[in-house]
Amino acid sequence: MVLSDKDIKKFLKAGKIKITPLPDLKEVLGSCSIDLRLGFSFRVFDHSKYPYIDPRNPKLTNDVTSEMKIKENEPFILQPGDFVLAMTIESFELPDHLLARLEGRSSLGRLGIVVHSTASVFEPGWKGKVVMELGNMGRMPVALYAGMRVCALTFEELSSPSDVPYNKKKSAKYLGQEEPIPSKISQD
Repeated sequence: MVLSDKDIKKFLKAGKIKITPLPDLKEVLGSCSIDLRLGFSFRVFDHSKYPYIDPRNPKLTNDVTSEMKIKENEPFILQPGDFVLAMTIESFELPDHLLARLEGRSSLGRLGIVVHSTASVFEPGWKGKVVMELGNMGRMPVALYAGMRVCALTFEELSSPSDVPYNKKKSAKYLGQEEPIPSKISQD
């Protein structure tokens, strides 16, 4: 069952869903989602330095990107065909009986911006910032600014609490992330 706006407010008030800093609900709460804002840090691919990415070689997965930070009111220009990792300003935490789904915003989608290519589910027990897989599918560059509403989370209740939530998994590679870190697929 997807939580409604009424239930999202109730879960936030009870501390079952924790979002830090707590956003202005009048501005970001939809009928069944809550918007999050784009952060200041991006991870861009250094495609001119490396001939390919090798998921089995940590050097060729970790070193193929570099972090880029923007200042307030400074645009990050996402070029057509480009793919970057970006993060939200907010971090959030889930209990053992809820999952969250990352959704793009229609207003950005209409400019050609996709918010996630595959990773849309945050498992029960998640804690950290959202790292998004931003892509520009359009033909024109798009300016993105820190603080703009960039994505939305929806929340779903599980039929029962998870036996092994994400925060108790040994394989929780991205737990507590505070910046857009590179892929850890070589740890699989």
